[in-house]
Amino acid sequence: MSGPECSANPPEVNSVFGKGSVEEIVGLKAYITGNRSSDRAILLASDAFGYEGVMLRKLADKMGDIGYLIVVPDFFFGDCYYSTMPSQLRENWLPNHPPEKGCENALKIIAELKTKVSDVGAAGFCWGGMMVIKLAKYEDIKAAVILHPGRLSYNDVNEVRVPLAILGGELDQLCPQEEVEQYGKILAAKSQVESFVKIFRGVGHGWASRYKEDDESAVRSAEEAHKDMLNWFSKHLI
Repeated sequence: MSGPECSANPPEVNSVFGKGSVEEIVGLKAYITGNRSSDRAILLASDAFGYEGVMLRKLADKMGDIGYLIVVPDFFFGDCYYSTMPSQLRENWLPNHPPEKGCENALKIIAELKTKVSDVGAAGFCWGGMMVIKLAKYEDIKAAVILHPGRLSYNDVNEVRVPLAILGGELDQLCPQEEVEQYGKILAAKSQVESFVKIFRGVGHGWASRYKEDDESAVRSAEEAHKDMLNWFSKHLI
């Protein structure tokens, strides 16, 4: 997770936006929305801009309206990336917030959720995708979806143990199409794990969570990705 695409088109953030509420779960704040009585939960891992993104919360609410319990944690403990961040802070941000640590915290959250629900899925955008690929190595979740991730390690992809969908962008320079296609080849060789890899044409990094709502083409691509994500969870969270 580095490069100018990470800070391009930063999202609107609003700490009080959404139908849900901010609560604490195993020591982390989280935006929680959807059906509190559901036996299926989805953990949404944000990009570096954090869990207060308006567009992210809109998506969380949309998924919650379908019947899932949705949890969007603040994996950065308030220290989110911002587009005007000084260069030194920008360089230190990812080392200070490694996806490995996020995975540790996600496993704790999932353990708590599983005291109330039977199935948990996870989806991640950019930084969140880098975290979810590590989470997919554990069978604590039933399925995972990764959208326009930062670069993933081939070892992590090869160690995936749960059904995984990866949605990439044709013009994404942070995680290029060729990389996503290579992930697909690694996953295809794992006959014991179901996978789905798709390249969305004409879109760059952030296209599923930081698109412009007045751009009809961008909206169509994002909504198609959201539909693919929901279909994946509908298939595997039973």
